[in-house]
Amino acid sequence: MEAVKLTPKPKRQREVHKKKTSAAIYQTVWRWHFYAGLIFAPFLIILAFSGAVYLFKPQIESVLYHDLYYVEEKGDILPSTKQIDEVQKAYPETAITSIKYYDDPLRTAEIGIMTNGEMSSAFINPYTGEVAGTLSDDEKFTTIFKKIHSELLIGGTLANRLVELAACWAVILLITGLYIWWPRNKASIWGTVLPRFNRKGRIFWRDMHAVPAFWLSLFMLILILTGLPWSGVMGEQINRLATYSNTGYPPFSHSFGEKPESIVKTKDVAEDIPWAAENIPVPNSSVPGYVPLSLEKVTDIAQAEKIQKPYTISMPQGEKGVYTISTSHTKPGDNATLHVDQYSGAILSDVRFDDYGIMGKGITMGVALHEGRLFGVANQILGLITCLGLIGLIVSSYVMWRKRKPQESSGAPPKSKDSKVTRVVFFIMLGLGIVMPLVGISIIAVYLLDRFVFSKIPSVQN
Repeated sequence: MEAVKLTPKPKRQREVHKKKTSAAIYQTVWRWHFYAGLIFAPFLIILAFSGAVYLFKPQIESVLYHDLYYVEEKGDILPSTKQIDEVQKAYPETAITSIKYYDDPLRTAEIGIMTNGEMSSAFINPYTGEVAGTLSDDEKFTTIFKKIHSELLIGGTLANRLVELAACWAVILLITGLYIWWPRNKASIWGTVLPRFNRKGRIFWRDMHAVPAFWLSLFMLILILTGLPWSGVMGEQINRLATYSNTGYPPFSHSFGEKPESIVKTKDVAEDIPWAAENIPVPNSSVPGYVPLSLEKVTDIAQAEKIQKPYTISMPQGEKGVYTISTSHTKPGDNATLHVDQYSGAILSDVRFDDYGIMGKGITMGVALHEGRLFGVANQILGLITCLGLIGLIVSSYVMWRKRKPQESSGAPPKSKDSKVTRVVFFIMLGLGIVMPLVGISIIAVYLLDRFVFSKIPSVQN
């Protein structure tokens, strides 16, 4: 039987097919990019603005709370126990929870107090014992912006998930945006890596959106990824991975004596805990009945163990509680978390930055970068440029959309007629949703709404 000879498609026909497929992919990706930006732009502006403010927390608080934070250096510093006694006299209805020591001799000592379940800080002159006043943790200017940044100020699980969802979709916006930006013909620096300032209208605004996005994309991606360890869903996955792979806090942090009767995490009983040490189980102090150590003895232990200021000593909670010496708001290499027996002074657990696993070290460095304290003022300025750049990208995209938007229409890119391409891109998006679960859930939810609800409403379809 004579074999049938297949005639290959002419070269021109193949090129036309390739161009149509490429155009369909571009159109589909652009459509995803458009709707994701339209939905999440308001949240991203909130995150960028609040994050830009929080970057400068040290400078802002030093100005706003100067009278509480600073004193004149006069003579010798009073014993820590004496300082706490003075705070207890001034506020007899409060419980002392912690004391923070700074490396600046002009700083007041910051003593954590709890009144009717509300956490505050009392500031005391360490030279004279005079209490300068108190400040509620929730009322600090930068704390308000931190709440806006992490939970849209309203708080609760829903707000936290919305913030995480917006951050995850920002990653997809970057990926799809770079695909749309990528030059498909002969590359030119104008409109690709430099904006065409001599052009007007949509082309000008397109360049003002695409070109800065290209230059800032890596910094924005790093800023987003370094914030995810705090998120509710992705953060928990990251923490679980670090724990199961022994790349977070070191295994020896579990090796103290008998295991606690109920596993209490360090972040639940102490302040200023580094990310990598937040979930270390808290050990128990020895059998009670002895006189607890004085704070002076605990500070001696901190000095003997070369804990760098600023550090916080959190008080024992109950007869079996421990002193926790911790520092995280410094350079990552200075991170330390010590649990100290409140009676014998024995160090039950001692975890430093060098003890962290590879994920613990990486995330700790990322957290410091995210907060603008990894390499000083330069880190703050770089973060500020990135945040302002993100806001600028959103503003330019809005102007660009308004210029191309017809009346009585959303101006959205039309849906591709190539169903195969649409399905492929959809499943790629679902693949990203596996990595970022909230994205996957949102994609499925929108698909179901579009399939069974929106498609039944003519005005929505139009």
